[in-house]
Amino acid sequence: MDQMNLFTINSEHQTFNYICDTLGCENNIPAWPDLFGTAISKYLKDNNIPTIRTLSLFSGAGGLDIGFHDVGFDIIESVEIENKFCQTLELNSGEGKRFEHSKVNCIDIREFSAEHLGKIDFIIGGPPCQTFSAAGRRANGVLGTTDARGVLFREYVRLLQELSPIGFLFENVYGIIGAQGGEPWAEILKSFSDVGYKLFYRIVDAADYGVPQHRERLIIVGLKEGEFKFPRPTHGPDSLDNESFYNAEMAVSGVELTDDERKPGIGGRYGYLLNDIPPGLNYSFYTEKMGHPNPVFAWRSKFSDFLYKADPNTPVRTIKAQGGAYTGPFHWDNRFFSYGEYKRLQTFPDDYEISGRKQIAVKQIGNSVPPQFARMMAIAIRQQVFKTEFPFELSLLDDSEELTFRKRKRALTSVYRKKAMMAIESIKENHIVLPESHSYFCSMSDNFLFKEVKKEDAEYKVDVYWEEELIIETHLIDKQESKDRIKIEIVPANSKWTLGVSKVILVVYGKDAKDYTIAWKTFDHELIINSIKADIVQLNGYYQHIPKMKSIVELPATFKYGEVVNKIVKGSKVASIISSEELAIEWGVLDIDIIDIVEYLRTLGYEIRNHMTNPQIEEGHWLIPYAFPTLTPQSVQLRKRVK
Repeated sequence: MDQMNLFTINSEHQTFNYICDTLGCENNIPAWPDLFGTAISKYLKDNNIPTIRTLSLFSGAGGLDIGFHDVGFDIIESVEIENKFCQTLELNSGEGKRFEHSKVNCIDIREFSAEHLGKIDFIIGGPPCQTFSAAGRRANGVLGTTDARGVLFREYVRLLQELSPIGFLFENVYGIIGAQGGEPWAEILKSFSDVGYKLFYRIVDAADYGVPQHRERLIIVGLKEGEFKFPRPTHGPDSLDNESFYNAEMAVSGVELTDDERKPGIGGRYGYLLNDIPPGLNYSFYTEKMGHPNPVFAWRSKFSDFLYKADPNTPVRTIKAQGGAYTGPFHWDNRFFSYGEYKRLQTFPDDYEISGRKQIAVKQIGNSVPPQFARMMAIAIRQQVFKTEFPFELSLLDDSEELTFRKRKRALTSVYRKKAMMAIESIKENHIVLPESHSYFCSMSDNFLFKEVKKEDAEYKVDVYWEEELIIETHLIDKQESKDRIKIEIVPANSKWTLGVSKVILVVYGKDAKDYTIAWKTFDHELIINSIKADIVQLNGYYQHIPKMKSIVELPATFKYGEVVNKIVKGSKVASIISSEELAIEWGVLDIDIIDIVEYLRTLGYEIRNHMTNPQIEEGHWLIPYAFPTLTPQSVQLRKRVK
């Protein structure tokens, strides 16, 4: 660890990757939020750090409670009125359960008395938000605090006054700020202030804190004394290290599905329409404004989640507590998400029990605060309010700093519009419309940052030919044309793919390691800018699944460890954990040579894991997830060592 003085904290020691490293948990695998919650809880218990007596109000299915409980907020009692929610809380409360010391009060909060509770340090909860949500505004007008549900915040204020905790966290939809010209919002602020609390609030997006779901919420932290700053996003462009979002495909990977859950199709009047909608888009694909030849819907006639198909490479849009038969998100394989997948998308632990049939369970999930988001808020509160010492230091936002999630949302709209237009043109022509052939200049840094650049700044010139085959030729700039070349052929493994070409051919006129990596990077870049499938990983499929493409490579005779690379490209011993002995036999090398070869493969951009990079891998074993290089500047594995 780099030495730090009392006034300066190295930003590298504030990243989420560093936080996870100090806790000894992995953060780039499916269901990692479960591991993170367990790790932070274990740290607090192992170091005998006292718990914080906490009251949970409007508890729902316990999403906020899970996150805060993992960070040492002992949920003494919870208050919830809906029976199914109460049943869920009961399933997870009591001796030997998650909420070991918690009592569930299934009661109208207006009938709840706090006289018996004794000292309470903190209160968490968010009153029903339907009257302030977009759905509520459309269905009922803006009722705000005149609605029976809207005034329940006053019960929250009553209990604050009775118990006088050190502080509280209040969660709600961001629409509460603008409802009824801001009058309800002004009333809420005044009510909290009148009972002695200084308020700190922001609108934040859960995806920025490691949730595979965009979910914008208003968070208010109220304190009797002291100051509070919100934690800096741990993921996305606003994070310190531009950590990649936790995307939907990784989140749901590994969830066991029944045969019925795997079946594509959602049925009903509009179900068939889902098939042609590109991932990331919704019903608007079938509107005249979008250019569809046979429009079905008027522009902006439905909610944005109507026939919304999730993009596997990004977090999904907000999961709704209640929705109709065609309310997404739907899986990119044109099916419903399963109950287990919904839990993952909301970062509920796999082993957390939720009562009721799937429809009821999904309602509870959609009505909840994502536990991983709650954990990060809880850590920030413990650090600043309760002065808890962690083996890391959270980076905090200055009050003047603005987050960019709204701007990013607008930028993403244009990307999906382009993909929609391409898909619609294909429908019009009754065949896949290929992108235009084109050329550009590019460069790649040592940390695998690939980008288009001006000619004067370029290392390579790239020529792209979209024809019956996709051919990408890459030439070194300002150097004599190499007689050597690297050639990679890529075809679908078992079925047709969505590229509109029979084969992909990558040719680089060069012979070095960087030339090899550039070949794959140009293909990845082409997918990102000109295909529904957003990158190579998505085209191939997540490594735990059967690969959707197969490749062969031709390398110059002088290419270092060429035979090993050739075998990896073909998929030999890829996507499975194997021992050093097995790997040595496969590669035709000695055991002692493996480390050197692995180090070289990592310079090519291959993500290769062992017990040093991933503690759950047994010592003396290896995992090569993909047959092609996947390291980028955002890759966690880039910053880890295999020895």
